[in-house]
Amino acid sequence: MNAAKRLQIFERLKAHNPHPTTELEYASPFQLLIAVLLSAQATDVGVNKATRVLFQVAPTARAMLALGEEGVSDYIKTIGLFRTKAKNTVATCRILVEQYDGEVPQTREALEALPGVGRKTANVVLNTAFGQPTIAVDTHIFRVANRTRIAPGKDVREVEDKLLRFVPAEYKLDAHHWLILHGRYVCKARKPECERCVIVDLCEFPAKTV
Repeated sequence: MNAAKRLQIFERLKAHNPHPTTELEYASPFQLLIAVLLSAQATDVGVNKATRVLFQVAPTARAMLALGEEGVSDYIKTIGLFRTKAKNTVATCRILVEQYDGEVPQTREALEALPGVGRKTANVVLNTAFGQPTIAVDTHIFRVANRTRIAPGKDVREVEDKLLRFVPAEYKLDAHHWLILHGRYVCKARKPECERCVIVDLCEFPAKTV
C-alpha cells in the first residue's frame, strides 16, 4: 500500500470519528492503568461493569493497596483470570505507592516494570493518559493492519513498528483508537462488514464481502 492511500484512509477514519477514545471508563491515569491491566482476555464492557464499583471504593493506588488481593478479587470476580489480575493489581499499586508516590510513571521502561504490564498495556497508557503517539497492537489492530495492508506483519511487534513508520504524523496520536474501533465494529474477525466500511475502496483485502 502506498503513502497516498494510507493518508486517505486516516483522513476518512478521522472524518467518520473526529475524537476517538478508549471505551474503558476511567477518571485518572491510575484508573486507566488498572482498567487496561484487567482487560487482557476480557471485554471492555465486562471490565467497565467491574471497575464502576471498584473505582468508587478504591479510586487511588493507596486505596486499592489497602483492599489487598482478596478485596480486589471480590470486585473483579466476573473478569477472566481474576485471581492473577488481583495479585498483579495489588503488586502494581504497592510499587506505585512506594516508588512513585501513588502516581503512574510516564515512561515505557517504568510501566513495563510493573507486574502484569506488558508492551501493549504500556502503549495504551502512554497514548491515552499521557498523549504520546504510541500504537498498542491488539487482535483487532493486528487483523485490520494485515487485512487492509496498511501495515502487514507476521507478529504484533512488526505491525506496531510498521504502523509507527507508515501512519502519517498528524494521525499517529489517534491511530490506535481508530483502528481498534474499526476492527471491533466493522472489520470483524469472522465476517467483515464491508458494505458499511468507510475505507472499503481503499482497502486491499482480496476477500471483501462486497
